[in-house]
Amino acid sequence: MELLVASAIGVLTAAGLYLVMRLRSFPVILGMSLLTYAVNVFLFASGRLTIGASPILTDGVEVYTDPLPQALVLTAIVISFGMTAVVVMIALGAYLGADDDAVDDPADDAPVEDVQ
Repeated sequence: MELLVASAIGVLTAAGLYLVMRLRSFPVILGMSLLTYAVNVFLFASGRLTIGASPILTDGVEVYTDPLPQALVLTAIVISFGMTAVVVMIALGAYLGADDDAVDDPADDAPVEDVQ
């Protein structure tokens, strides 16, 4: 179970980093989302990977799950959803303003050199 979760975190991180390094805004947004998912799975896995374990300590319970990572993941999901919405709106505004979603566009006031 631990190998499967660790592999999933590694694949999500690698795919997220690959997409973040692209030169278009939409793959960058997808890459940031994948990195967020990787961090969420990592935080969730840090609370022990047990099936059917209670997150609350009661008398007679031998195996339990730490509830703190679950609360952290719920908070991280809400924050990542809000940040994704903000970044999508910024990218949409940049696309509509320039008719291109390339990240490496030169600034309008930068001098353009003539190539001969």
